[in-house]
Amino acid sequence: MKAHDELIDAILADISRTLRQVDADEVEALWAALLSAERVFLAGKGRTGLQMRAFAMRLMHLGLRVHVVDDVTTPAIGTGDLLLIGSSSGRTGSLLRYVETVGATGAQLATLTGNLDSPIAAAAQRRVYIPATNFKAGGSAGEESALVMGSLFEHCLGLVCDLIIIRLKAALGVDEARMNARHANLE
Repeated sequence: MKAHDELIDAILADISRTLRQVDADEVEALWAALLSAERVFLAGKGRTGLQMRAFAMRLMHLGLRVHVVDDVTTPAIGTGDLLLIGSSSGRTGSLLRYVETVGATGAQLATLTGNLDSPIAAAAQRRVYIPATNFKAGGSAGEESALVMGSLFEHCLGLVCDLIIIRLKAALGVDEARMNARHANLE
């Protein structure tokens, strides 16, 4: 087993290498789509779903109208809305059903994915490719990682979402005080 500091260095190198391969134009197109959407719906499953929920919270802090798919208060999606799916494999069954539903509503579809050769990526109008190990595919979208299973994708997904939040914060002219005023007070 590698020593503590060596593992930290390996993990940070994996994350840095992966993030530097994310296309800036794809990220720019996604945050522009987020800005132009009437409402944003976010979906993901497992640990990726947790990252998408965290992203939804930050988008809400910025003042966007945001919903997490599968919450009981999520309204119907429609024209002018955007569904953003986080999925390493791009093949998760329940997420594919969301794609089918969106196709009939006039809403737009975007994805943050580790697999451009997937049904979700093929259906999406906007794609941000995060070239991280896809453990379910039995291989890797990029190089092998020191991290286990899908952790490299999940960590990089969270950081790409933070990058988008930083860009949106500047574009919207929202300061920390305004974001903090929207923070939950029923804690």
